[in-house]
Amino acid sequence: MLEVSGLGKTYGEGETAAHAIGDVSFALAEREFVCVVGPSGCGKTTLLKCMSGLLEPSRGQVVLRGRRIDGTPPEMALVFQDYSRSLLPWLSVRGNVMLPLRHKKLDKAESARLVEEAVEAVGLSGFLDRYPWQLSGGMQQRVAIARALVVRPDILLMDEPFGALDAQTRTVLQEEVSRLRSVMNYTVMFITHSVEEAVYLGDRVVVMSSRPGRIKRIINIPRDAEWRGLEIEEAGNHSSFIDAKREIWELIRAEIVRQ
Repeated sequence: MLEVSGLGKTYGEGETAAHAIGDVSFALAEREFVCVVGPSGCGKTTLLKCMSGLLEPSRGQVVLRGRRIDGTPPEMALVFQDYSRSLLPWLSVRGNVMLPLRHKKLDKAESARLVEEAVEAVGLSGFLDRYPWQLSGGMQQRVAIARALVVRPDILLMDEPFGALDAQTRTVLQEEVSRLRSVMNYTVMFITHSVEEAVYLGDRVVVMSSRPGRIKRIINIPRDAEWRGLEIEEAGNHSSFIDAKREIWELIRAEIVRQ
């Protein structure tokens, strides 16, 4: 569905140039959930921005269904970490979620239906007329996710969407996203610092090296693992879950030490 080929990004020129990522290649299949982890500063967010068309790569290309990405394509949606900046405080939940539908030729009834379905999917049906400042951080991030879902994207890019949340809220939303992926079958690229989160959500985990970020290894996480569908605390007790976490963490640790 989506191919990243020889992707690289360098900021600046000459001796002061900063090489963020270098020669990254991989592919996402339809309805696959891929998580990306790596040491701090390895270029995870830069990679996602290049994949989404928000940032022009210095080298290589990103191809979505045979078409090179040049600007964010309409079948792609993004969710960022900083929900407080991504939501418009003067719009209600309904207004924020409806925002990406404004350029589509839909009648009011169809737009309202899509908004209500997206908000219901993230468990906020009773809050359509509330404003972001009236909601907790976790609820605001649910609104941001609903706004991405409302356009029925083919592919969803998520940049550490739970990184700014407290531990309890993060756990709840991890389980919520796990439920949504099984119901809606989106293709998802998910950036995270949490190895546990990556194992719990991903079909594959892409482990990046320290800067300039390259792919060090890709770990497959079986869809039929015995802990699939369990709450994250319970899933974390299974031996295959523990083994996958250990393998990924050892790869990251080696990069941190090398750096």
